Amino acid sequence: MPEDIAGSEQMLANWNQNIQARAARYQEMATRVQGMTISERSSDGSVELTISSSGILQNLVINESAAGKRMSEVSGEIMKLLQRAQSRIPELLQEAMAETIGTQDETANVLFNEAKKNFPAPPAEEPARTPYDRNEINFRVEDDATPPSRPTPPPPPRRRPPSDDDDFGGESVLS
Repeated sequence: MPEDIAGSEQMLANWNQNIQARAARYQEMATRVQGMTISERSSDGSVELTISSSGILQNLVINESAAGKRMSEVSGEIMKLLQRAQSRIPELLQEAMAETIGTQDETANVLFNEAKKNFPAPPAEEPARTPYDRNEINFRVEDDATPPSRPTPPPPPRRRPPSDDDDFGGESVLS
């Protein structure tokens, strides 16, 4: 019976050691993930933002080049960049998992799937649209547009010259 007790104690010691090693790997992963940030920039450089690994906006820069844009365009660009940055969180989380706890870990897979659900991929970008593609009425005159040609008015009707043949002496019948 003493052999069983010694074996049980060794088994508990190994189990405790495995739990502590696993906890240390999870702590290392958490530390790595906490320190990660994701930055995105608009294609024209007018808007830049940085988010934390939890998806929270940490920094937003709207450059002077955005001054000529409509505010709806700027706010739309900010939201697009935010969603694009947040959609990269699952990828960064998976990298940190692979380097620390491994991707075969069941808990890691639950965390990764939850991150994918909370931060889905952004919708595909639409091609650039002209003002006429939007459902807007545009009353502005475009500089490049040629003015429409005006139709020439029809010539006035031709009148017959008065003749001496009529009985009215060139006067109207109604006068």
